[in-house]
Amino acid sequence: MNANFAVDVLRARLPEPWANLIVTVLGIGILVGFISLNTMFLIWVERKVCAHFQARLGPMRVGFHGLLQPVADAVKLLLKEGIRPRASDGFAYFLAPLLPLIASFLVLAVLPFSRTLQAVDLDAGVVYISAVSGLGVLGVLMGGWASNSKYSLLGSMRSGAQLFSYELSLIISLLLVVMSSGTGSLQGVVASQTGPFWDWWAFKLPGAGGMALLLFLVSSTAELNRGPLDLSEAESELTGGFHTEYTGMTFALFFLAEYINLFTVSALGATFFLGGYLPLQFGIPGLDPLLALIPGPCWLWGKAYFLIFLFMWFRWTFPRLRIDHLLALEWKFLLPLSLGNLFFGATLIALGWLLP
Repeated sequence: MNANFAVDVLRARLPEPWANLIVTVLGIGILVGFISLNTMFLIWVERKVCAHFQARLGPMRVGFHGLLQPVADAVKLLLKEGIRPRASDGFAYFLAPLLPLIASFLVLAVLPFSRTLQAVDLDAGVVYISAVSGLGVLGVLMGGWASNSKYSLLGSMRSGAQLFSYELSLIISLLLVVMSSGTGSLQGVVASQTGPFWDWWAFKLPGAGGMALLLFLVSSTAELNRGPLDLSEAESELTGGFHTEYTGMTFALFFLAEYINLFTVSALGATFFLGGYLPLQFGIPGLDPLLALIPGPCWLWGKAYFLIFLFMWFRWTFPRLRIDHLLALEWKFLLPLSLGNLFFGATLIALGWLLP
């Protein structure tokens, strides 16, 4: 988070190391608070969207239209007894739910919410994201193995195969934008999309950009373990998969990480393909300045929630795939399509056929 103004104010009263430390702690606190509130709201949105797709109302009793239902659920999970299987590995069992949370916050550290609101801007941001996201996979594998349960182990093995497979298509779709923008910095990626909405990378590369966004959405659905690609948690087969033996607070951490990841991945998709925090512009002189008055974080939040709605639409519309069909979809269809789309996009760039 760029807090030069705050540091300048504090430096007049405190030594510089203390001023920097205070600003860092405040920045982390604000980020954690925002993510916590956003996650609780996201859980409520998920339940409401699911209800409307199924022609019902969803939560209605706790708060106005059930707005406080996530708070009630959180209190319930905190009060539940934590039960650990006797034959489980205690250290790995309790460490596993923390790793997906850590991975989510590490990715959020490089996510630009505005030109000045970012924890750190790395030149190799995409490489960093692909590296730290592996912690989430490690947490799932560790949780399934440490539980000493056949259902949990089978779910974690499925998850490992699924996540390692679909990560290839996900990274290739992001590489197209990196290659097109000429930078691995997320701030640089956003800056390369300045202008009307047709300058966003989803539209700027004719055909290739839209296909890359579609591949990103499908791959992300598998990476997030969301339906219809949630084979590691399939209740009808595995009674919950890798978190079958988790209760109370430990289960709540897995549940929380799932929705933080949902927002994080959607915000990444908005950053790479939909202009990030840049305002929606139509090239209309009277309208564009008014839209530019809306703060950048609001634009990023709105674009991220648009992609979140698509993820929810997928979950409550399509039937779950079989595990062999799921892996065949990646290795026999999505991966060749991703590589072909990357080659097609590179050809467009080499020939200078970017949309003006």
